[in-house]
Amino acid sequence: MRTIKKIHRAAYSPIADLKTYSPLPSRTLDQVDPFLFLNHHGPQTYKPRNNGLPFGPHPHRGMETVTFILEGDIMHKDSGGHESVITAGGVQWMTAGRGLIHAEVSSQEFKQTGGPLEILQLWLNLPARLKMTEPRYIGLQKEDIPSLSLDEGKVTVNLIAGEWEGHKPAFETLSEVQLNTIFFQPGGEITVNVPAAHNIFFYIIRGQLTVNGQTVDALNLVEFNNDGDALRIQAGPAESVLLFGHAQPFDEPVVAQGPFVMNTEEEIHQAYDDYRRGKFGQWQH
Repeated sequence: MRTIKKIHRAAYSPIADLKTYSPLPSRTLDQVDPFLFLNHHGPQTYKPRNNGLPFGPHPHRGMETVTFILEGDIMHKDSGGHESVITAGGVQWMTAGRGLIHAEVSSQEFKQTGGPLEILQLWLNLPARLKMTEPRYIGLQKEDIPSLSLDEGKVTVNLIAGEWEGHKPAFETLSEVQLNTIFFQPGGEITVNVPAAHNIFFYIIRGQLTVNGQTVDALNLVEFNNDGDALRIQAGPAESVLLFGHAQPFDEPVVAQGPFVMNTEEEIHQAYDDYRRGKFGQWQH
């Protein structure tokens, strides 16, 4: 069984009127290589005629963003010509690669009518050999994401990336990474095997879970040692939701500044220079 190194409480850091919890990076944990950053927005309810999400046009390079829509919606637009509105239960996967500009805002319908909103965005690093890969974007609705029912229906695993016991995921990824949202009914239980060399990403979105004997509440990120390959996860008395992933660490230098994640300071300076020169594409209003 894997042992727990530390439990990290997400910091509350609202963005304007958007409730936001930030478990990674934190004062106690820089990254879980190759998982770099997680923001948990909501849960909250927006009134009709609201301003929606505040994430207007901004650039990225050298990493990927994976966005999980639990409630509400998100309207994506980027300088590569991609546009979509993804609703509750959907996921969007954007590879920034050599660079693009994107915006993530609420749909006109959501801004008009309001409603519940809960969205998580995870940043995944790209290895040095893929930093300057061609940008791409895929947005999938809930019905496009395969799921597995385990423990007599008490556990549902959404297959976002990486195979789960031979079952194919929704997204084909550039680097080998496992990523799932797992929904537990009260008392639901699973055992997951993870190679000991892999780093585990384990963030409790809702409810309470006991993992390898340690009970952990929502809004906590569990950091594990690399000393075993089994996780036994049991739900408490409430419905619980887990963001779960694992991957072989890249073990490469990480230099992150603003929206750019590269391997050296020089590459960061080059990213800003390329952005100013319009090499990330043109933003079409």
